[in-house]
Amino acid sequence: MEGITEALAKELAPLGIFATTVEPGYFRTNFLDGASLLRAEQVIEDYAETAGAMRGIASKISYHQPGDPVKLATAIVRLAASPKPPVHLPLGADTLKYYSEKTEAFNKEIAEWHDVITSTDHDDVAAH
Repeated sequence: MEGITEALAKELAPLGIFATTVEPGYFRTNFLDGASLLRAEQVIEDYAETAGAMRGIASKISYHQPGDPVKLATAIVRLAASPKPPVHLPLGADTLKYYSEKTEAFNKEIAEWHDVITSTDHDDVAAH
């Protein structure tokens, strides 16, 4: 199944227009400090292990993010000048690691559920 960016890229390609989703990881800016990040005063314990965990992570990594914003800007300029830009551009080793793990998990699920996945077609079009 194709995502929005893939569909847009295919639709615009004949017109010489490209579509890229830029997916940056953590870059060392002031985004996670008190000047930029506002936090709700009320803490809901039910979310402590999920979305609430970001509160602690933000405080710990603020100004220790692995990404260099100057290098991010250079990558964006390179993307804009590219004659054939990618549909997805994950930026930062942290983002690449996340997407690699996500892809690996997805492929594992496909392998585990392959029989179910391929069993849902009509008999006259079923994969052989």
